[in-house]
Amino acid sequence: MRADRMVSLVLLLRQRGRMTAERLARELDVSTRTVLRDIEALSAAGVPVYAERGRHGGFALLPDFQTSLTGLNHDEALALLVAGSRRGAQLFGLGSALASAVLKVIDALPEGLRDTAAGAAQRLLVDPETDLLSRRVAPEEVPDAIAAEVRRAVFAGHRLRIRYAAVDQAPKWRTVDPIGLVTVREQGYLLAKRAGEDRTYRLSRVLGAEELDEPAERPDTVDLDRAWQERNMRFRTGGDQVDVLVRVDPDRREELVDTTLAVRAEEVDPDGWLRMNVIFQDSRHAEWALWHFATHLEALAPQWLRTSLHDRAAAVVTRYGTR
Repeated sequence: MRADRMVSLVLLLRQRGRMTAERLARELDVSTRTVLRDIEALSAAGVPVYAERGRHGGFALLPDFQTSLTGLNHDEALALLVAGSRRGAQLFGLGSALASAVLKVIDALPEGLRDTAAGAAQRLLVDPETDLLSRRVAPEEVPDAIAAEVRRAVFAGHRLRIRYAAVDQAPKWRTVDPIGLVTVREQGYLLAKRAGEDRTYRLSRVLGAEELDEPAERPDTVDLDRAWQERNMRFRTGGDQVDVLVRVDPDRREELVDTTLAVRAEEVDPDGWLRMNVIFQDSRHAEWALWHFATHLEALAPQWLRTSLHDRAAAVVTRYGTR
């Protein structure tokens, strides 16, 4: 469930007392089924919410429910609310814990500051589901049980057995020495060593996980940012990479950069378009990415790529020719 909706639900119950699921649904602009799921999640997170049956029944909080937290100002509380809207905790199986923590922060504030912080949080949106071009972000889902097992092994420094489904391979079990967890653009990764070699595993491809009762073979300390950058660099410099020269509409530059591994050179042509030397992972990646730019981009080299894009365009013209 969304952390901000959890906060709103509990604040409603604190301020108004007993409320029915239907009334809560109207206040939160969600379905009754969603409210019932949220109530169940609140209870699982340790919030003492209970149901009263009968004609005048509904949901309520225990009368003495409160938390304690001191020294937190408005901006600090707001920063925690913003953090609570991000996806990293969900990927690592900490979603309910984060939502519960955010709730405690809000509930612990003085009444005036609580209302101000909660209202300010409604004016901020972090990582929406779509961008300005209506491209939908597809966040990966990692089962909480798997995420929790991986997380425990990472923090405890224990070895880990995972059933991993690599691309184009049947899932199989392997034993690794976990180093840390990374989230990048809605995707979670486990950094680990296997037989002494660096390995990176996508959490959404982990189908099973088991923490082992034996120490992991890894350094006592790690610079996770540096480790990620080193693996990222090895990925960028490996494989059958393709060097491509293109001309692109400057309004689409950032979109192009997002699809490439690297930009080697860039200059402005007399007509204002950008001439760029970019690197793609392989030929299939290059063709797929550039095709989506339609007439906003022209591939200048290599020739095989120009020919391939021409053939694609010709096929489309044939398909949609006049009848």
